[in-house]
Amino acid sequence: MRNRLPMLQSGKNRAMILAAGLGTRLWPLTSDRPKALVEWRGVPLLDHVVRKLKDAGFREIIINVHHFAEMIVEHVERKNRYGILIEFSDEQEELLDTGGGIARASWFFGNAPFLVHSVDVLSTIDLEKLVEVHRLNGAIATLAVKERVTSRSLLMDPGGLLKGWRDNRTGETILVDRQQEGLMPVAFSAIQVMEPEITGLFPEEKKFPLIPFYLEVAKSRPVFLYRHDADEWTDMGKPESYANG
Repeated sequence: MRNRLPMLQSGKNRAMILAAGLGTRLWPLTSDRPKALVEWRGVPLLDHVVRKLKDAGFREIIINVHHFAEMIVEHVERKNRYGILIEFSDEQEELLDTGGGIARASWFFGNAPFLVHSVDVLSTIDLEKLVEVHRLNGAIATLAVKERVTSRSLLMDPGGLLKGWRDNRTGETILVDRQQEGLMPVAFSAIQVMEPEITGLFPEEKKFPLIPFYLEVAKSRPVFLYRHDADEWTDMGKPESYANG
């Protein structure tokens, strides 16, 4: 799993699949496997996400690994790396949280916008449209969001920009600036597109969460929230999501 800069295929977008989590919410399904290999309708979550990325034109993907890392690598090898370029970012020494995981894999992304997709999310979102919207909006990052019930919300202004965060259980609120009127709560869908320059804004700490980072960046750079309310979206990190599987 050594890091090596792959040859960029002209015209192909790069993506990252976040698959390093411990999958504690899915226990005991993750007692003997990583959540990436937990099956939904007979197919591992990782295969579902790779297929969606391939259908959207992605041919160069990096996967971060930690919990049962070798099982993921062996699975990808058995799949002949899905017929595309697959690399791994190894977090065996320390789980780096979402932001730190992306930072560790930043050697892979090159000089074009890249997409990051959590392995435990299944949706009908149009990833090609998401990337196109990002390319047109001039933001340093574009986060897919949806109006749904959630314990923590992002706060969006009428122009679609990230302006804050709220814990819906405690009422704790963090605002990017003084604007408070007209903010709409939406839920982050764990899918996003980033400009390559964002890696230069990552904190010095190796381990850091992503949302607080976005809130800090949004003070000086536009972070756009892309609503996909009409799409189906499921958090496969919860046991109840498998009830009808």
